[in-house]
Amino acid sequence: MSEPGPSSIYKLFYKALDFLLFSNLFIALCAVAQAQVTYHLLGIPCDKQVLGILFFATLALYNFSTFMAKPAEPRKSPFRRVRWTHRNYRLMITLTLIAVLSLMVITLFLAPASQVLLLFLGVIAVSYNLPLFTVGEKRFGLRNVPGLKLFLIALIWSLSCVLLPIVELGNSQSFFVSPSDTILLVAKRFLFIAAITVPFDIRDLFQDKSYDLKTIPVILGERKSYLVCQLLLFAYICLLFLFTRNINSDFFALVFTILITGWLIFKSEWKKNEYYYFLYLDGTMILQFVFLVAFSVAFS
Repeated sequence: MSEPGPSSIYKLFYKALDFLLFSNLFIALCAVAQAQVTYHLLGIPCDKQVLGILFFATLALYNFSTFMAKPAEPRKSPFRRVRWTHRNYRLMITLTLIAVLSLMVITLFLAPASQVLLLFLGVIAVSYNLPLFTVGEKRFGLRNVPGLKLFLIALIWSLSCVLLPIVELGNSQSFFVSPSDTILLVAKRFLFIAAITVPFDIRDLFQDKSYDLKTIPVILGERKSYLVCQLLLFAYICLLFLFTRNINSDFFALVFTILITGWLIFKSEWKKNEYYYFLYLDGTMILQFVFLVAFSVAFS
């Protein structure tokens, strides 16, 4: 039997990458990484139940969003992700069912306050996609409200990956996070997530116009939207400088992540391929945790 050639290895690599990115497993891992960022900054061990909740909830919600956004003729879509999802529809359904069932089981072990927060976030996430509201004869979801899409995505992510771990920690009498520290952590995470979300809307600018979605790029235009991204990251840096008590490894790791994120956003024109967005830009959420750990080890 002959050994696989470079072209075979190349195809195998991209098949694995497509599965990881387009099945939404990668974005679910990003949610786990962002929760780990929170635990690291608080200086406490990770709660595996919270990490499990975030992984399966993110996987289920993003797959649900994928199903809801399915075009009339997915095989003719210009997007590789849409075509992959169409070819692997049964696999996506299976992953979603596994995620939902796992989510239902793990949620039972969380504190009541955490369960209420999850329910609240779940309602917002579902309302984002489903046309639950009516004006005249037109039905729409929260994503159709002008300018609200970016705010909702950043809010759900920051509350899930920052507030949920803190609320669950509230059960432990040995650990307390002050309201001011909680608000600061949520605010910084909100700015970071919002900044890396805008380029996706810039990429989908023409598609969103056709669907009558009033995203930031549709309202402001492409150039001004890129400026919004950098302003959001600048605001993050300002909060970091103003409210950091000790200049330590975590400070430098967060600053370094923001600088790289700003550079990636600067380079992200809408014509870039999908890997740039789903791997590089989303990957900054994992990169942030990697830098925190790496800088911590280097400075120790």
